[in-house]
Amino acid sequence: MIEKLLFSNTMSLMERGLDASALRNEVIANNLANVDTPGFKRSDVVFEEELRRAVAGQQKLQGRMTHPKHIPIPPGNHGVIPRIITERETSIRNDGNNVDIDREMALMAKNSIMYDALTQALNGDLRKIKMAIEGR
Repeated sequence: MIEKLLFSNTMSLMERGLDASALRNEVIANNLANVDTPGFKRSDVVFEEELRRAVAGQQKLQGRMTHPKHIPIPPGNHGVIPRIITERETSIRNDGNNVDIDREMALMAKNSIMYDALTQALNGDLRKIKMAIEGR
């Protein structure tokens, strides 16, 4: 029973979401640092689209037991990983740079809210596990 709580698919996906959000923060910070660099092309993190596909069942991983003493691996979405993509097709200025500082700041704020929400959700789940262990 405790394995289901500790190693749930939901907690795993929240952890991956936090990883994606941290990576997105780094990418946005890099975009902002290069706002005045001629020819620089902004990057972004793709995670939510991959997650939607995985949750819809298009990329579910299946564990298979080949020996009776193996620990069963439940089907899950543990293969969902964030990807960095570079937006090369657009240019905002004559020097070829495509970083819009207002857009990047808005994305940074949105990402910060997402990170905080995921952190609170994960902390809530961990608090429940702690309460169950302590017998409250």
